[in-house]
Order: sequence, then C-alpha cells, then structure tokens
Amino acid sequence: MEPCRLNIMGASGAGATTLGRAIANSWSVPHADSDDYYWLPTDPAFTTPRAVPERINLMNQIFTSRVAWVLSGAMTSWGESIVSLCDATVFLTVDPQERMRRLEAREELRRDVEGLNEDASQDFLEWAAGYDDPSFKSRSLRSQEAWLGHLPTPILRLDSSQSVEELCRRVLAWDPGISSDR
Repeated sequence: MEPCRLNIMGASGAGATTLGRAIANSWSVPHADSDDYYWLPTDPAFTTPRAVPERINLMNQIFTSRVAWVLSGAMTSWGESIVSLCDATVFLTVDPQERMRRLEAREELRRDVEGLNEDASQDFLEWAAGYDDPSFKSRSLRSQEAWLGHLPTPILRLDSSQSVEELCRRVLAWDPGISSDR
C-alpha cells in the first residue's frame, strides 16, 4: 500500500492507535488520533469534549491538507468531513474478552502512573464493555458496522489479536484497488 490518507478504527482497546502509529512511522507521515481532537486537554484527561466545529477546524489546521497521513479512531458521529478525505479505512476487531483485558491493563497503568481517578476509570471500562451489545446506545460494533456500510472507500478488516508487526505487514501489503472487505 502506498502512503495515503488512512483511517484506522475499531472499538476502544482494539489497537487502532498502536497500529496507526506503526503505519505512520513506516510511511514517515503524520499520525493523528481522534481522541486528541475530541477531548480538551484537561487534568484528569478525557473529561471535557471540544465542540465539533473546533475539532474539525483543529484537524484541518494541523494535518488534513497533507498528501498522506494516518488517523486512528472512530469519528462516526462527528467527523464525516474529515473521514470523507480518507482514501481507505482499516477496521480492527478483537475478541471482546481480550479487548477488555487490554483496556483493564491500560486503565491500571493510567491509575498508577497518571493518578487517574478510580471512579473515572471504572466508568470508562463500563462504557467500553457496552461496545459488543447490539442494544448499546453509544458507539458500538453495530453502529460502526452500519457506518462502514456507507463509506465509499475500500475497507480492510483485520483481527487485531495478531501482533502489531503482522497487522502492519498486512496493511502495507494491501492494495485497496484490488481487494476490499466491503
């Protein structure tokens, strides 16, 4: 795959940010994570969202005019104008138990290193656990699958239980003009 404007998305804990950084490093292009634009910088982090126009404006100022970049994260409810600039999408899935194990380990580290509040951490984990429930009203597998169904760009679906190196190899070997898992 040639460097392009690539969106990598999936549930929290699926590894979109990790893979996004790896692909961006391989291509020597900017990496952006949607959370960096969605949330205002606060202490503790992830407590105050930016207004949608501010998010979009900031993304446009920082990276969207470039020829190639990697954007990790889902923007299904607010970032259509940014996603419309993408040439392709990688959608990561992983077994729900493995995903929650990853998130619990990450939250424990954030509590230990960053001093994250236990209640905030638990609230996030409860929210993240709803992703695989078809009746969940927030970002869910069902809502993301529906959103992906409307994208005009090629989609590569990967199981992120594989190593980052293997996922990176598969993305870099992908030719979106030939194969797409639509």
